[in-house]
Amino acid sequence: MASKEPASGINFLSYRFISAVLSAVLLVYSAYLLSVKGMNYGIDFEGGVLIEARFETAPDLSALRQQFKLMEIGEAGIQNFGSDQDVLIRLRVGDEDEEVISALLNQVKSVLGDNVEYRRVETVGPKVGDDLRSGAMWAVMLSLIAILMYITMRFEWQYGAAAVVAIFHDIFLTLGFFALLDFEFNLPSLAALLTIAGYSINDTIVVFDRVRENRRKYRTTPLYQLINTSLNETLSRTLLTSATTLIAVSAFLFFGGEVIRDFNTVLIWGVFVGTYSSVYIASAFLLYIETFLQNKAGETED
Repeated sequence: MASKEPASGINFLSYRFISAVLSAVLLVYSAYLLSVKGMNYGIDFEGGVLIEARFETAPDLSALRQQFKLMEIGEAGIQNFGSDQDVLIRLRVGDEDEEVISALLNQVKSVLGDNVEYRRVETVGPKVGDDLRSGAMWAVMLSLIAILMYITMRFEWQYGAAAVVAIFHDIFLTLGFFALLDFEFNLPSLAALLTIAGYSINDTIVVFDRVRENRRKYRTTPLYQLINTSLNETLSRTLLTSATTLIAVSAFLFFGGEVIRDFNTVLIWGVFVGTYSSVYIASAFLLYIETFLQNKAGETED
């Protein structure tokens, strides 16, 4: 026979007001970064030419920038990529004509010289970039709607609303993280964003499923205590999942090379944010909604 009261543990919800203030500050700061600095869109979304070149000896980047300026081919971003011998060159291209792009590449190669290994050359037209950026926005919006519908069908609408608030929190903070570190936002970055959303919702569903189970098991126990109990009961699973994910992603971060460094850094950030939001944002928001509905129901009865 089930006990009348669930076991006690860490009082997570006692910190819900502190976490609300912390999240509000981070969200406002993210909004500030996005409005002031903006996103550093890669050529996937802006259009242009991306060249990764390896020199035999470390080149003088200032001299390279001056040479590209004399070519009058528009804005050129030149930076080291990993070692001093590896250089990443980004060029804005306002024309989608293949002959124009080919001529531009020939100009660049003439400036860089013969003793250069071209490790990567990518070109995206501006119209394609606009289409990809629009498609990326729709992908994120539709994923949030699909998650809301799924959780509403599996649980109740208030669970879905709490989950979507937590995911929006994670996505917006991650966009702020991109702006803060000036990471390039491209198609792999979008994949990282959707991965973080999936990780967050998976954690949240585990907690919500335990909340629903405990509500059936302890019908007279206040929701505040039930949510705390559910968080404690799923805590070991949450920590183990986060730890194993961090180990795997960290291995790719340190040994996967420069190409996926930003991707893995964002994923590590997402693991922390997703775990935090499942405990303090989704659960606290669920408590707020349920309390509001109970108060409204009580006023109606009166």
